[in-house]
Amino acid sequence: MLGLLVLALLGVPSLAQAMSPQSLEPAAVRAEHRIEEQVESTVSICFNYGCVREEEVRFRAATLTRLVARFAGAQTAEEERAVLGEALGRLYRVAAIQTPIAADRGGNLLDDGANGRMDCIDHSTSSTRLLRLLEARGALRFHRVLEPVRRTRFIFQHFSAAIEELSCAERSARVAPDPAPSEVSTEALAHGPCAEAGQNIEDAGGAVAAPPGARYVVDSWFVDNGEPAVVLPLAEWLNGEGPNVQ
Repeated sequence: MLGLLVLALLGVPSLAQAMSPQSLEPAAVRAEHRIEEQVESTVSICFNYGCVREEEVRFRAATLTRLVARFAGAQTAEEERAVLGEALGRLYRVAAIQTPIAADRGGNLLDDGANGRMDCIDHSTSSTRLLRLLEARGALRFHRVLEPVRRTRFIFQHFSAAIEELSCAERSARVAPDPAPSEVSTEALAHGPCAEAGQNIEDAGGAVAAPPGARYVVDSWFVDNGEPAVVLPLAEWLNGEGPNVQ
């Protein structure tokens, strides 16, 4: 009886605590959960025009894991670009909690003078960094991230982040890096130009897929903070295409 009293005073867990769902998890699983909660990625975000101000933004590993998982359903390069625009907007929403960029509006006029405003230099620089974060996390299976691109019209210049479709060999390496590809990987390879090496075939929607190497802009300057970025073929963007904002 005295021994039981001593054990209670020493703080030995009760039977209910010992049988809790968390305690029943294997130690390795609990350790993995703790690591996931602790590991973060940081990205420097530019604002107030021309990268005059920069602040580090922290992204939780769990947040990035959920975001990257949304790319798994993309079975074509076109679908991946659609997810990419939305994902970039989501990352900017997270950044707006930690920095003043919630004030940013599409173009340069609607947020003129506001702390946290972003011009195309801020956006092209920051978006490229965020895209590289997604790329490093394995989100992109159909594209690579490029350096920012520039277009010039009269005396005006505009910059944007950019991506490029992977070649068939590069795409296969990213989609199916293991000797035995998964069902999802096999399905992804069945669409687009890589379904038949060296040939452009119709994608799942019936349209002729763009050849590997096609380039696109991912332009977040056009939209308010947190909205999906505008993704356009580079050639169209260079010709002035995009939402009519100033």
